Amino acid sequence: MAPTMLELAHWSTWAVCAVIKLPQLAAVVAARSARGVSVGSLLLELAGFLVFLRYQIYYGYPLQTYLEYPIIIAQDVILLLFILRFSGNTKRALFYAVTFWGGWYMLTLRKWIIDLAMNLCTLISAASKLAQLRCLWQTKDSGQVSALTWSMSAYTCATRILTTVMTTNDLAVLIRFITMLILNIWVTATVLHYRKAKKTD
Repeated sequence: MAPTMLELAHWSTWAVCAVIKLPQLAAVVAARSARGVSVGSLLLELAGFLVFLRYQIYYGYPLQTYLEYPIIIAQDVILLLFILRFSGNTKRALFYAVTFWGGWYMLTLRKWIIDLAMNLCTLISAASKLAQLRCLWQTKDSGQVSALTWSMSAYTCATRILTTVMTTNDLAVLIRFITMLILNIWVTATVLHYRKAKKTD
């Protein structure tokens, strides 16, 4: 029974992650605006995803435990490009690309660097969620922020807690997913709160 449950968790995570950023992307493109979406949050999230992916590859963890990350990273990059375009900051894309590429290379120069980066990765990813929360609190408007995308993120964190316990049992990875689950639920609830408040006005 355990292998079947594990396979279901993997497959459902991959399926959700294949479309996880599409609701957010669709909202931004339809409105031709990134109002309410924090660029800082997206950049921190992207950095966290890249560190996490590099860590998983470095330690030779099973592909099934991180297969969704290249898919999410690609979607984040596309979303970032649209946000930069609609905000008139397209020229920054090259700077971000060079920075992330350099970081990707430097992460595995020494074992202690990737280990430290993984421990900081949880803080970076948490900061990305807190940046989005801060943006929501300041504007008191969910704008183009997709509650569906954030709730799907919460689901994938929950499934990854299960798969991590059943496969690698890596404590740093578990702490990251538990923290992200809590924060993704918080962002989802905040988006829904401001959306409901806007409808009642």
